[in-house]
Amino acid sequence: MTPQLQQFDDRDGDALRRYEYDDSVVYAADIGTEADETTVDVVDGTVMIVSGDEQADFEIAESGTAEAIIKNGVLTVEVAR
Repeated sequence: MTPQLQQFDDRDGDALRRYEYDDSVVYAADIGTEADETTVDVVDGTVMIVSGDEQADFEIAESGTAEAIIKNGVLTVEVAR
């Protein structure tokens, strides 16, 4: 199935995109840092990104089990439905 794409947020020029699938919702954003430089966690519907002294966060509307990873500078958050 082809995901539905919508631009969800555009803070500081970094687009957070939202893709809907039958069994999950996926958020993706180019954050430009590698996983060894940055940590990401999901707590109670809030995605928290920490890189050095900088921190950013955003809310996700979906409920369910969420997993977040950073690979090649791209943050991906998958929420199972």
